[in-house]
Amino acid sequence: MTTTNSREAAQGVGFRSERGPVLAALMLSTGLVALDSTIIATAVPSVVHDLGGFTQFPWLFSIYLLTQAVSVPLYGKLADVFGRKPIMFFGIGAFLLGSVLCGSAWSMLSLIVFRAVQGIGAGAVQPMSMTMVGDMYTVEERARVQGYLASVWGMSAVVGPTLGGVFSDYLSWRWIFFINLPLGAFAAFMLAKRFTESVERRSHRIDYTGAVLLTIGCSLVILGLLEGGVSWGWASAPSLLIFAVGLAALVAFCLVERRVPEPILPLWVFRHRVLVGATLTSVVVGAVTIGLSSYVPTYAEGVLGTSALVAGFALAALTVGWPIAASQAGRIYLRIGFRDTALIGGTVAVAGTLLCLPLSTSAKVWEVAAACFVIGIGMGFTASPTLVAVQSVVGWEHRGVVTGNNMFGRSLGSAVGAAVFGAIANGTLAHRFAHPPAALAGRIGRGVDATSVVSAGRGGATDPGVAAFVRNSLNHASHNVFLTLAALAVLGMAAIALMPRRTEPLDLV
Repeated sequence: MTTTNSREAAQGVGFRSERGPVLAALMLSTGLVALDSTIIATAVPSVVHDLGGFTQFPWLFSIYLLTQAVSVPLYGKLADVFGRKPIMFFGIGAFLLGSVLCGSAWSMLSLIVFRAVQGIGAGAVQPMSMTMVGDMYTVEERARVQGYLASVWGMSAVVGPTLGGVFSDYLSWRWIFFINLPLGAFAAFMLAKRFTESVERRSHRIDYTGAVLLTIGCSLVILGLLEGGVSWGWASAPSLLIFAVGLAALVAFCLVERRVPEPILPLWVFRHRVLVGATLTSVVVGAVTIGLSSYVPTYAEGVLGTSALVAGFALAALTVGWPIAASQAGRIYLRIGFRDTALIGGTVAVAGTLLCLPLSTSAKVWEVAAACFVIGIGMGFTASPTLVAVQSVVGWEHRGVVTGNNMFGRSLGSAVGAAVFGAIANGTLAHRFAHPPAALAGRIGRGVDATSVVSAGRGGATDPGVAAFVRNSLNHASHNVFLTLAALAVLGMAAIALMPRRTEPLDLV
């Protein structure tokens, strides 16, 4: 059993309370992890200019997301064994080490390898932040505080690319990584000084076999989803082999977990409705978030012709709505329960995605922002109650596992969503470019990627006819993505409905 020096509700929730410095440190740590998933986007031209390896640069994103996602469940279990603090410090340390190495990279291959180190650290920071909040705050307070952490991810999606461009233009892309050092060190210092816990020490048998099988299985499956249709065809031999080996490793993992005394990811997390429903909901939240973060700016810039800054502001409406709703969710779920509160959020999220469907080449930016704001409200009323629900039905000794499993669901949703949305958008564009109007035949080059499409949509194409066609093509691609988002939001409501109306402590003996 663990107790922290911050459990008393009378201390308040704000940053000026005794728990405030710890919360600020958790937000700072989470912010650094979130920023590094997007900040390098606008720095890619500078990185490629210095290091070369243009064809390899997508791995700078894939490897970070991959190592972060597969390590989350492992850290959740280890936190229940050794305590949150050492795992959090390991995560921050690995993340900062990876940052130093990335800033010192001498080739694209070395930068990719060092991004993997960063991802390993990031995989600990994300679930530990949520778990420590679960330890520090009462059920009544958690929704508001976790809304703060959720808003950090949303803001990072907007701020990250902007900062990356600033560093690349006025300093050096290497500062994208070096800036993490003082900020990360400060966060670690505040946690070391203000967060204390006492862990009951007893002998443990670490499930190393399960950890290896889970890592291999998840790595290969997520790798196949991220790179399928990009580096190789979906039905190609490499794709089929990767999925086959990955699924075989996951089946072997399940067999191992049924026999070991202390499984790294207990199979009971897949047997209780509240846990299964919340995890599936988290998958949908991750997918919807990555879809909006990836394609709202693309639509605003390429179809509406706005600047990157204006497109960022439109997406920022998501980060405004999310914490507002999350901060109020606690009052509602104490009255009507976690599931019904999340169903309200799911309904609002569906309404927000439906607002995206009428968007066209003549839409206004404020319409895009309004849709993002409504979706953000829905996400706030959905993500926070479902996470608090899983934390409230288990004790301290299992809270790390269930929180890590929930965060893993969100990471998996992001990985799968990125692959699915990319396939939908690129497939739509490829089809339209392969069948242009007769008047434009021969005037549109083949193999136009998303970046050149956006450029053309904003005036990069000198031929007005070509520019209009490209703009309309990108609008069709965005519409198909938005349509998929609406379908996912509906599936999210179905996942929420799996949860029981009343949540009671689970009997895990």
